[in-house]
Amino acid sequence: MTNPIAPDHFSDPIAFIGGGNMARSLIGGLLRQGGTPERIHVAEPVAPLREALRRDFGIVDHAHARDAVESASTWVFAVKPQILRQVCESLIGRAQAVHPLVISIAAGITSEQIDRWLGGGIRIIRVMPNTPSLLGAGAAGLYARPGVEPHGRNLAQSLLAAAGITVWIEEESQLDAVTALSGSGPAYVFLLAEAMIAAGIQEGLPPETARRLALQTIHGAGRMLTESDVDAAELRRRVTSPNGTTQAALDSFEAGGFRGLVSQAIHSARVRGVELSAAND
Repeated sequence: MTNPIAPDHFSDPIAFIGGGNMARSLIGGLLRQGGTPERIHVAEPVAPLREALRRDFGIVDHAHARDAVESASTWVFAVKPQILRQVCESLIGRAQAVHPLVISIAAGITSEQIDRWLGGGIRIIRVMPNTPSLLGAGAAGLYARPGVEPHGRNLAQSLLAAAGITVWIEEESQLDAVTALSGSGPAYVFLLAEAMIAAGIQEGLPPETARRLALQTIHGAGRMLTESDVDAAELRRRVTSPNGTTQAALDSFEAGGFRGLVSQAIHSARVRGVELSAAND
């Protein structure tokens, strides 16, 4: 991984196009690293969101993307994939005039598409973060299009590192797998929590008891996975006594094709990412 850049590199203006939750988490991280609010410009058409960002962070807010990018050399696209082409095409003149560094967190939209929509010759980094970034516990895969200089890579990594871990991907096509694994991954854990709570209630536990036990179990297991140097398979073996209760539960999972279901789910999410790219071209 590239080392985080010095805070004084954040003195250059940065424009965020879109002011939703992910932009909010990145802006908060940027400020914690030494960025100054007056150099952060955010374009957000929804007035309440725009006003909340100004109130909470003191940034410069705009209703239109063209105003936000006027003085910025780095643009962060934090809009839904379905509208990214429209946003890019509205900025093509400015993009060709200043050739900014573009950081995109739009799932499924390739760097080639973004480059084409901005008129060509643009330095682009694609990023796939996930929602735990809002708590500083995220995971993000990054891909830099050829031509992005080390400073641009360092800036993008520092921006995302404040929200969690970062991993560079060498092949852009692998970002669809990143999206399927870690981008969508929190929802898989939430589904597991739902199922565990429901099962606990079915077995006779009061709802609040089932909820507290299930959530703390997932939290604790997650900490063991991330804070231990032991891999997942070995941790599983250590808590599974032969012919015990855990073994009985795991045997049920295996009989139901648990591993195959997880594999198919992640494959389906990856395929959907490819379809999103084609649908928005």
